[in-house]
Amino acid sequence: MSAPRQLVVEADGGSRGNPGPAGYGAVVIDPADGQTLAETAEYIGVATNNVAEYKGLIAGLTAVKELFPDTDVQVRVRMDSKLVVEQMSGRWKIKHPGMKPLAEEAARILPGSSVTYEWIPRAENKHADRLANEAMDAGKRGGQWDPAASTADQDTPRTLVVPDAPPRSGPPGDAAAGAAKVRAALAAARPSETAPGSASATPQVGWGSAPDLGAPATFILLRHGETALTPEKRFSGSGGSDPALSETGRHQAACAAEAFAARGAVQEIVSSPLRRCRETAEAVAARLGLQVRIEEGLRETDFGVWEGLTFGEVRERYGADLTTWLASPDAAPTGGGESFAEVAERVSAARDRLIARYAGRTALLVTHVTPIKTLVRLALGAPPESLFRMELSPASVSTVAYYADGNPSLRLLNDTSHLR
Repeated sequence: MSAPRQLVVEADGGSRGNPGPAGYGAVVIDPADGQTLAETAEYIGVATNNVAEYKGLIAGLTAVKELFPDTDVQVRVRMDSKLVVEQMSGRWKIKHPGMKPLAEEAARILPGSSVTYEWIPRAENKHADRLANEAMDAGKRGGQWDPAASTADQDTPRTLVVPDAPPRSGPPGDAAAGAAKVRAALAAARPSETAPGSASATPQVGWGSAPDLGAPATFILLRHGETALTPEKRFSGSGGSDPALSETGRHQAACAAEAFAARGAVQEIVSSPLRRCRETAEAVAARLGLQVRIEEGLRETDFGVWEGLTFGEVRERYGADLTTWLASPDAAPTGGGESFAEVAERVSAARDRLIARYAGRTALLVTHVTPIKTLVRLALGAPPESLFRMELSPASVSTVAYYADGNPSLRLLNDTSHLR
């Protein structure tokens, strides 16, 4: 009985907005010599990073099955998504209901015993990353990825080593012929272009000749006032004690209320369900004579067992988990908390609901650090690590406007002038 054919699949997915215009890329590699056996990529419309990454994995494993339908294979999957690698390896639970069908689909393609998973840094996944970006670029132009025009394989250094890899069998050219067959089959299965005006259409960017889009939905983002935990810089999310405003926090809320009364712009007030936000929102609402609507999607991250602890205490007790959390938006805090990727999905869904509800109006959203930073990050199209590069003071004000063509505009960030 011959040894299984050794193969490597590198896969990646991306979303410009998370969720936003998304695509994936995957490549099948012969580890014996680094030869590319097959490439595949696809623009998938509006989706999250995690969905795109799983789609890339599925495409890569499918390409292996198409290349070697009657051959025993041993596949090493290499991805820079910690979430996908850990979930498919069985070390992390799949909590998000939208991920479970994708993981199950990936697991059905090849026998579980013939696939292993390895996390790699993004710098080592450049080929698949370039394919994913080519797919997203094609989607932006209203089309789909064209394998004939791809340059993703150019200048991709590889030093892949698989122990005891058997020599390649069959006449020269078999793998290349199989790759061509796979590419043709995958290309034929995809639509040739994205219909104008569909949900995956890309917003107009730049000055150009934009039409009159009317008044945007304007969100004034007010972080709640201080609680007893704020000065001590303790993790305080939606899974903890739900503290009330402190005396300082109540004063900050009153100052914000006076400032909004003087400006006269706020037409609606929406609040996170957590007590510190509701108390801040109610102070403003009482001053303006408005009602407060609760939006569950604006609550703070659930920090799991880190709730109530300082950063130093978490580092001392859960150092490895903290390091992973800081390095990956897909990693959740210890004890079943929410990852930043999960928070982004929740917050973006709330954002879309509120944009539809308050089109052309100005709404005050009273919420927390992570939701505000997430809304700002998504408006700018910034990467997840930008969450750690913004400062948001208690009772600070930021503003984002959302126009009818889908383009957001950040107008203000971390203004505390009303507190001075």
